[in-house]
Amino acid sequence: MSQISMDKRFRGFLPVVVDVETGGFNEKTDALLQIAAVMLEFDESGQLQCGETHTCHVKPFPGANMDPKSMEINGIDPDHPLRMALDERDALPKIFKPIRQALKDNQCKRAILVGHNAGFDLKFINEATRRCGIKRNPFHLFSTFDTVSLAGLAYGQTVLSRAAQAAGLGWDNNEAHSAIYDAEMTAKLFCKIVNSMPFTPPE
Repeated sequence: MSQISMDKRFRGFLPVVVDVETGGFNEKTDALLQIAAVMLEFDESGQLQCGETHTCHVKPFPGANMDPKSMEINGIDPDHPLRMALDERDALPKIFKPIRQALKDNQCKRAILVGHNAGFDLKFINEATRRCGIKRNPFHLFSTFDTVSLAGLAYGQTVLSRAAQAAGLGWDNNEAHSAIYDAEMTAKLFCKIVNSMPFTPPE
């Protein structure tokens, strides 16, 4: 069994790595199109590692803006029949459910979003939660772990692709800008940085 518990390692917070794909940069007007969340866990030797990835394609909310430049980058066709996208009011609970279960399992009081430029992802999650009238948002409303800052300190790189390569994780440009790939690479980067830092569990 791991000698480190999640609640002790992160002061009662559960880190969850999130990446969102959107129709622009404005969380109030632009569509939320895809969410990916990677759960984290400690292995038997106390090393932080990636757990399950949960993802959902999201239908643009009524009147949502989708900037052509953003859509070109993420490559999402919101009308593609194989997307099997859900309305925000159904997509968010699908992502939140395993997070809430992990909070209970790890005796943590709140999830904390880990992301690359984490504030961007958090503001879209928070706004969609507000828009849907969901009262139980598992994430801390403003605190995050941002791998931009962490990778800048650890590797001298702030761009995700360069930071991943500096960390020896590799990078596939053909997979980039998919919420799943970006979230999983961010999770691997975060784990590698956390595992490289000495930590003494509190008494």
